[in-house]
Amino acid sequence: MISRERVLTAIDLGTPDRVPLDIWATGEVWKKLQAYFGTDDNATIQERLHIDGFAGCAPEYIGPPVPEYEDGTVEDFWGMRRKPMQYDTGIYMEQYYYPLAYAKTVADLDEYRWPSPDWFDFSTIRRQCEERRDKAIFAGYTAPFYYFNMLRGLEQSLVDLAADPELSHAIIGGICDFFYGYAERLFEAAGGLIDVSQLTDDFGTQTDLMISEAMFDEYFDAQYRRFARLMQDHRVRIFHHDDGAMWKLIPRMIDIGVNVLNPIQYKCGDLDLAWLKDTYGDRLCFHGGVDNQEIVPFGTVDDVVAETRRCLETLGRGGGYILAPCHNIQAVTPVENIVAMYETAYNEGVY
Repeated sequence: MISRERVLTAIDLGTPDRVPLDIWATGEVWKKLQAYFGTDDNATIQERLHIDGFAGCAPEYIGPPVPEYEDGTVEDFWGMRRKPMQYDTGIYMEQYYYPLAYAKTVADLDEYRWPSPDWFDFSTIRRQCEERRDKAIFAGYTAPFYYFNMLRGLEQSLVDLAADPELSHAIIGGICDFFYGYAERLFEAAGGLIDVSQLTDDFGTQTDLMISEAMFDEYFDAQYRRFARLMQDHRVRIFHHDDGAMWKLIPRMIDIGVNVLNPIQYKCGDLDLAWLKDTYGDRLCFHGGVDNQEIVPFGTVDDVVAETRRCLETLGRGGGYILAPCHNIQAVTPVENIVAMYETAYNEGVY
């Protein structure tokens, strides 16, 4: 199989020739891999690691100019501002400005300039897709809760859901109206060539959900179903990324129509991988799973090999699995551990 066939077979819960592989990693990790393999071509590195992955496409931004700053601050078209922060483990872009933090009432939202799908040129989307048909095409991103957090600030957004339903619904509705219009134009421009799109959020913490199941039903269920219908109408498979212990929402995600669940941070909430596969493996493709909190960054090569085998034997059993780290590989990770993960998966993940 070529990578496209292998990945889509797994997403459709079939059994490909081998378990497909994917990678998420920080910029520092890519630099370490470049030094290890002696090339600055990341495509060559992915080939050396046997990574199938996805190919992306995106429209060109042609909207109002965004401000530029001399201190490294980056502002996006939502008005969110981030600046680079140096930690022992690497540099991360940390958000410090939340453009809707000022709002007290729905009327206050009139001061905010909501982004528009008109700010993007979708005319090259089909060509971009046609040029990468060796890979499964992954395009589009919708994250209502996450963007609510980033527009209001995490703490205030959580308070809002409990204390101000009217304002919460108004902001979440504005976010979703933009994402829906953007996705609609993206899928139409692609003419059926987009295979997978994200309908995603971060509802999980290290131990449980960040919000209650009742709050999900109140604020996000109808919006998720609206997007799921759009994606299904365009024959686009639904990829749901959700950090942490989000396990209580899995039945809802299945009912909504999610096809792929990522990143399977099973150490959050002490989830049993065999139980996950037995319970939901006939309805969900799993993406990720290899522990990236303890084993990949801090374990030995033998630990990583054993962890990779465990994921292959549980999540990979009978197909429906794409092996990857359970989030971005971090800068502290030894290159030898990364190579061991992918070599083991490639050599032993054969059906």
